[in-house]
Formats: sequence, structure tokens, C-alpha cells
Amino acid sequence: MRKLVIAAVAVIIVIVLGLILTPSEKTARTQIYHVRLADPDMYKDGTYSETFQIKKGTYEFRFVPNGDSPQTLSIALKGPTFSFAEDFKLEGTPHDTGISRYYTWEYVGESTIQVPDDQQLEILINPHGNLLGPVSVYLIE
Repeated sequence: MRKLVIAAVAVIIVIVLGLILTPSEKTARTQIYHVRLADPDMYKDGTYSETFQIKKGTYEFRFVPNGDSPQTLSIALKGPTFSFAEDFKLEGTPHDTGISRYYTWEYVGESTIQVPDDQQLEILINPHGNLLGPVSVYLIE
């Protein structure tokens, strides 16, 4: 019975924290770019590439990974007046509930960029051979 109460309290805490930490409309950020890589056919010679327009400003990469996502995700952005490259490393953080253990996953690396001018960028994403591990990549303003 005690374990059930602890599990219920843990669920309530997660829900409350989620509601508190969820951005409000006032602090919402604009999604500039998104791709969900989950199909090997999306890659050409092991790398995904696409072009998109971006305005001058500061942006941040966000990811939705899981334990099957690539251990290293190399991302490069190239444009007329801008260049960026980073090897993001997948890290798992264990969480114990008293009943079970689960992991949350995040990519660690320099995720903030400063684009100096409006321009077209090419994004190159290299999963280093893990073409089946799903991951979503976002660039937000």
C-alpha cells in the first residue's frame, strides 16, 4: 500500500511540475525548423540534409530523443554568412520511483546559435550510422 501511495504522489508531482514548467502563451517560442528522423530512406549516404529560410536572430536547438536515438548526432548549418557545427551526445538520466527505474534522455552540446543576417541555411544531420533510432530536431526562436 505504501508503494502505491508513493507512486501516486510521484505521478501528481510530475503532473504539477509539467503544468508549472509548460510555457505560457506569453513565453511561447516560435518553431523555425522541425524534422522527425525515423526512416532510413530520409538519409542520403548516411546524412540528412534540407534547406530552409531563417531570419537574423538567436535560436536554440531542441530535441525529442529516446534510448534508441543515435548516441552522437552531428548537426551542421551552412549559409552565406553563417556556419555552425556541433556533435550532440545523448545522455540518459536515471530516475527511481521506489517501485521502478526509468530514464529521461537529452542531447548535450552547444545548442544556441546567433544568425547574423536573414538567409537560406542548409542543415546537415549525421546520426553516425544509427539510421533507425528516431529523433526529432527543432530549431526555435
